[in-house]
Amino acid sequence: MAKIEITLKRSVIGKPETQKKTVASLGLRKVNQTVTHEDTPQIRGQVEKVSHLVTVEEK
Repeated sequence: MAKIEITLKRSVIGKPETQKKTVASLGLRKVNQTVTHEDTPQIRGQVEKVSHLVTVEEK
C-alpha cells in the first residue's frame, strides 16, 4: 500500500477542539513534525478535516 507523509505546518492554538484532536490522532505534536501513514480512506478523511494546518506528500 502507498504511504503518505503528513507535516504539521500551522499551530493548533486557537483552533476548535475537534481539529486539535484530529491533529493529535494523526500523531502530530509540534509544528514542522512529520509522520508517515498508510494511504487509507480513514487517514485521507482526517487530513481533509485539517488540510489548512498540514501538508501531504505521497511516497
